[in-house]
Amino acid sequence: MSDSAEPPLPPASGNLTQVAARSGLLARCQQQSITSGADWQSFLAPIRELGREELSLRADNARRALAEHGVSCYVHRNGNGGDEPWQLDLFPLVIGPGEWRELEAGLVQRARLLNLVLGDLYGTQRLVRDGFVPAPLVFANPGYLRACQALEVKGGNYLQVYAADLGRSPDGRWWVVADRTQAPPGLGFAMENRSVLWRVLPEAMRTLQPRPVLDTSVIRRDALRRFAPDPADNPSIVLLTPGPRNEAYFEHAYLSRLLGLTLVEGDDLTVRNRRLFIKTLDGLRPAEVVLRRVNDAFCDPLELRGDSLLGVPGLVEASRAGHVGIGNALGAGLLESPAFLPFLPGLCRHLLDQELALPSLATWWCGQGREQAYVRERLDKLILHPAFNLAGAPIVPADLDPAERVALLEQLRVRPHEFVAQEPLQLSRVPVWSPAAEADSRPFMLRVFVVHDGTGFTVVPGGLGRVVECDRVCSCALSLSGLSKDVWVLADQASSTPQTYTPTPSPPALERAPSDLPSRTADNFFWLGRYTERIEQIARAARHVLRCLGEDSLTTGQRRLAALERVMARLRWISPATATGATRDRLQKEILLLLFQEERGGGVRQLLKRIHLAAFCLRDRFSADTWRILNRIDPDARRRPGRLPLADASGLLHTLVLDLAAFSGMEMENMTRGHGWTFLDLGRRLERGLFMAGLMEAVLRADGEGELLLEPALEIADSVMTHRRRYFSEPRLATVVEVLVQDASNPRSLAFQIASLKAHAATLPAATNPEGVAVLRDRIHRLDAQICLFDQPAAEEGLLGIPAPADALSGFTTGLAQLSELITQVYFSHVSPQVS
Repeated sequence: MSDSAEPPLPPASGNLTQVAARSGLLARCQQQSITSGADWQSFLAPIRELGREELSLRADNARRALAEHGVSCYVHRNGNGGDEPWQLDLFPLVIGPGEWRELEAGLVQRARLLNLVLGDLYGTQRLVRDGFVPAPLVFANPGYLRACQALEVKGGNYLQVYAADLGRSPDGRWWVVADRTQAPPGLGFAMENRSVLWRVLPEAMRTLQPRPVLDTSVIRRDALRRFAPDPADNPSIVLLTPGPRNEAYFEHAYLSRLLGLTLVEGDDLTVRNRRLFIKTLDGLRPAEVVLRRVNDAFCDPLELRGDSLLGVPGLVEASRAGHVGIGNALGAGLLESPAFLPFLPGLCRHLLDQELALPSLATWWCGQGREQAYVRERLDKLILHPAFNLAGAPIVPADLDPAERVALLEQLRVRPHEFVAQEPLQLSRVPVWSPAAEADSRPFMLRVFVVHDGTGFTVVPGGLGRVVECDRVCSCALSLSGLSKDVWVLADQASSTPQTYTPTPSPPALERAPSDLPSRTADNFFWLGRYTERIEQIARAARHVLRCLGEDSLTTGQRRLAALERVMARLRWISPATATGATRDRLQKEILLLLFQEERGGGVRQLLKRIHLAAFCLRDRFSADTWRILNRIDPDARRRPGRLPLADASGLLHTLVLDLAAFSGMEMENMTRGHGWTFLDLGRRLERGLFMAGLMEAVLRADGEGELLLEPALEIADSVMTHRRRYFSEPRLATVVEVLVQDASNPRSLAFQIASLKAHAATLPAATNPEGVAVLRDRIHRLDAQICLFDQPAAEEGLLGIPAPADALSGFTTGLAQLSELITQVYFSHVSPQVS
């Protein structure tokens, strides 16, 4: 690999070019750039007049758009993990048509080669018998799944999606650093990158007109149908994800929505009679094709990795029986081992009768005597990697102390087949936007995707660019976290209009039917409704208490604060008072802990985490606008730096209530009235009913201070104007009870919640558990009957201290809690009701 420099870039004029020249960017790109001078200048031309301030605004807009879309990457660090915002550089990678044609030809050849190798290694294994592949490279490799040997793959298409991680040396030559053959992530992120840059750099996009990447997704969807046992029957296709704790979960939700697939986890699927089914609310529905994003060994705990909680027991047997198609085929991850790289040139000549067009990074597998000797002689100039563990840390022998070096040589002697050595690749650099210096240059790598369209392999015109920290390739694993780049492949100006893919003329049936909602998804909808309602009630109550804390310290005000403190303690939002006096300071402290303490159970911070997790699991079910609102709730509720907690709390609560109201409005106006919306609203109505029953019970049990709590109860329940329009008088217990308990026309009343629960229960599916659904409906009818018995005279008696109304409200709390258990047992756990 040569270190020679590229030809100098031609001079250019304009603001951006002048600033870049002053900062030394052009000089650096002159030596180490991804693109030729003409390609780089073609990008500069349409944006050179924008200037630094405008480009900074465009970069901010890109970050804001990614945040609104909820684009994130889940990152594991030091045993913990969390979502990190997706980072996109303002400057794309621009690849000219000639350079792309060479990459395209090499990648298609490589995909064909790897597909043939997989077919042989899981078939006749002639390559092993004839000596083209060493036996230990297969049989000592954990990626080789013996349960998948001789597993028939329809059409011999082991690779539905293949990706290659590429590096480019300063002399302009491309090298394959790693092959990704089992579940390569990044295509959805690449599509999102293109969408965002189209919004923030429309001038450059219109001028350069890079080739679109979206058509490939249509090809991919049509190709997935061909994996089905009977493609003519419009097969049901699912996307199997490990769940929201996977680094690429956003992409899984993105692709499932883009392709119209049902997003499922392992628990959503079951195998019966060697056939795969989705566990939906309406019963079992067949699934004929699985686009998997779960790694090979975790897909079936019965025949593969027994400790896996991500897969589907019996999936291998269903595939063996030919009743389900899987892309990529189980066992495809075998070829991700870097130990295969040095054998690919010989395999290409043997299987394709061609020279390998796109070379691999110089690699030596230490399981062979001559190669091991070579590695030991040049140890300080190479980097060692685990041969069969992509996540294993690389070893740089030159950085080891003498004792560590001796230990490494001993490991090489004892277990040579577990190591590969690679020559470090000096990476070329690419322009990167920097607000401080306008632009900079950083080393990069590129992941390119190849999909099988049913007849052959097609390269996605673009890919996922990744800025890396080190000038040399030191790791075989390309992480998704970090700064990404969109990849613009320029069309050949000499050719005619670009060809576009035309899908099959027969109109495809919808993938999703109203009854395809998995039970796990319904569970997440239900609890999202409960959590959003619960945090809204806390926010409204805390907002009222903070306002009372800001009033003067009259005796009436002190008594009201003491009464509010007891109400909130009865609702289990704050700790009950253990001493008399100093109510104001104690209540203020408790409210701030409720709002800001991270580890407080049932507090705002914990509820926000639960809302985020439930919403993220439903990412593919919400519109972009709804997701923007959900994604805004947590940042809006964060404490602003430099502000006093009490002053910050009031603004935080106002914003939080508005965000939750916006989500409620989107839910009511934009969501189709399917099972997902039904369970979301079920959770909301159940939680609101529990709150209203608990609030009014606390008012009725206030021991002579109930009158002080009537107006706060109306305000917390957002029913002050409803009461004023109806009665034109000060609140009395009977009128407040009528508005908040009995009035079925008030969306905040207990009666309204029970009426809504009754209406929803009538539409819930009953085919899978008719006895349980009958019990559920009967329980709601009984609650509805109790509302009719809760009349005004009884409430008036409550003024005289008769506890009957309070006891009745306590019964509603118990009944609604039991109703939640029934819903869980009947629809989420699928067990017989255990509630008496």
